[in-house]
Amino acid sequence: MTTQNQISKELIPAITIEGLSKLFGETVAIKKLSLTLYKGEMFGLVGPDGAGKTTTMRILCALTKPEAGNVTIFGKPIALAKREIQNGVGYLSQKFSLYGDLTVDENIEFFARIHNVKNFEKRRDELLELMRLIKFRDRAAEKLSGGMKQKLALACSLIHKPEILFLDEPTTGVDPVSRRDFWKILSTLQRDGITILLTTPYLDEAERCNRIGLMNQGELIATGTPVEVKNSVKMSVLEIYIENVRKISKFIKEDLMIESQAFGDRIAIVTNEPLETLQKIEKSLSETGSKISEHRIKPPSLENIFIHLVSNNYR
Repeated sequence: MTTQNQISKELIPAITIEGLSKLFGETVAIKKLSLTLYKGEMFGLVGPDGAGKTTTMRILCALTKPEAGNVTIFGKPIALAKREIQNGVGYLSQKFSLYGDLTVDENIEFFARIHNVKNFEKRRDELLELMRLIKFRDRAAEKLSGGMKQKLALACSLIHKPEILFLDEPTTGVDPVSRRDFWKILSTLQRDGITILLTTPYLDEAERCNRIGLMNQGELIATGTPVEVKNSVKMSVLEIYIENVRKISKFIKEDLMIESQAFGDRIAIVTNEPLETLQKIEKSLSETGSKISEHRIKPPSLENIFIHLVSNNYR
């Protein structure tokens, strides 16, 4: 994976967001969001549905106006250079928005003409090769699998050679093999110098980005490289294996007032004193007749960190 130091020696700002806010009625979608993305990096906005990721993306694409704040893309205010900026970016939305009755070739040609791309045939063939869609070029888009549709949509968003690529949850609903292929393609695009901003609800995908921003209820609650975000909370994860995981997790959380997360056959507890926490839990459980069968202490994952931050910031 490309490191932040490898992105650009000069760290040229590609997107600058200052104090961005957006309301839908009385609902706060984005709250005073400030962030800088640098040329050539892959930045992931990570969070659950309703976190404000898509709204942020739509504002950056000049599709939605904010209530407050400023956005500049390569030094140009988006409010003053909307058309120019839109011509320089590629956008892949959550929903498949291509024409099902057109073939793969015809869809790409359609988007080439929208962007006034002349002599696009060579570029189209390059993209079809990259997306591994050459042998499907005469197939109607509606006949493609979910993963192939996403790759076609990506090809259409790249036909005009944008400098910045916006991807809104590009792998949601896509099978694991297609997800892997999609990420290989994104790595190739980044090596070509394209700046990529993507949103995802998948924390495992966030590990592939140069930097990430954890987002919840319209706010950024952590930013940095995946390693920096995981190290930002100086804690360990205590995992305990026990019967009746859900019941015991509820007991630990409500009766012992210890933050706990139930994962399948185990309970994860983010704590800065794992051994003392273990002893406290064991003592309390012994009084109820329950017993921990196994335990281990390990570094926190992004999922552990995200849940910990949300639990502590939004109680």
